[in-house]
Amino acid sequence: MAEAIKDEKEIGSGMSKRQAKKIRMASMNKQEIAYLRKKALMEKVWPVFRFLILFGLCFVILYPLIYMISCAFRDPSDMNDPTVMWIPRNLTLQVIKDTAHAMDFWNTLKTTLILNIGCSLVQVCSCALAGYGFARFRFKGKGLLFGIVVLMILVPSQVIAIPQYQQFRNFLGNPDWSLINNPLSMYLPALTGNGIRSGLMIFIFRQFFKGLPKELEDAAYLDGCGPLRTFVQIMIPNALSSFLTVFLFSVVWYWNDYYVSSTFFTSNQTIALMLKNLGNQLNNTILKDMGGTAGFREQIVWMEAGCLISILPILVMYAFLQKYFTEGIERSGLVG
Repeated sequence: MAEAIKDEKEIGSGMSKRQAKKIRMASMNKQEIAYLRKKALMEKVWPVFRFLILFGLCFVILYPLIYMISCAFRDPSDMNDPTVMWIPRNLTLQVIKDTAHAMDFWNTLKTTLILNIGCSLVQVCSCALAGYGFARFRFKGKGLLFGIVVLMILVPSQVIAIPQYQQFRNFLGNPDWSLINNPLSMYLPALTGNGIRSGLMIFIFRQFFKGLPKELEDAAYLDGCGPLRTFVQIMIPNALSSFLTVFLFSVVWYWNDYYVSSTFFTSNQTIALMLKNLGNQLNNTILKDMGGTAGFREQIVWMEAGCLISILPILVMYAFLQKYFTEGIERSGLVG
């Protein structure tokens, strides 16, 4: 009824929208009328289709997280109860506490933060310098070196893991200078722009710095600034969103890494390594105290609890910084 009244409102010289539409369609040929009808149909169907796509994607992405939360706060006996699907019958925090104890969570978190945050900060600095150099300076072999950067994106880190291990085990050719189980085995690659996913981070910085006006640097050079001072005082303040984006990428990749960490560390434990070996840790602590009576389905609650407390710091960090993360992605030229 409201739509009909709206259509009858006068437009122009007293003619309603419905009358104007009839006159316009009367002057069209069959192809034009078919096109308009097809367009109107698409305008009605597309919102429904878009809703189904978004709903399906949300289900695929959120289903594991919802199931993880549901299992982490239920009693192990609920796993054998066919009436329990999503909402636990016996809510408990004991599973979380037991899993955190089995993982030695606080000491593990401390070790992870020392390696994770430290390597991420060092990697951001080294990749920013490399990206700025590729974006602003001309030098011999620039194309070849940037091709190597692209290969760093395409070639997995497993390819160079064995040579790196040999290099760090006999650092500088001296067996007494072994860097195995030493944080330097993670810091040195990050410092030289060869850390985890460094190629992509150099590419992000290159794209961002290429988008900044050249006049900013010209004005700094006229004021007597050198290239390094210009980079520190002029370019970095204008690239804070890009720095934050790369830092978040680096934190997530170092946080989730277990392959590189397990290559260079046999004693120090990180969150990813603890989660990888959580089954053995449970057998040595919780299940041993229970006399090994827990079945496979009951063990799922501890595994899901371990996954939950492992990703919780990353989820909290992203919840507070997602606005700046999205802005940095858009400004770096990776999308759009």
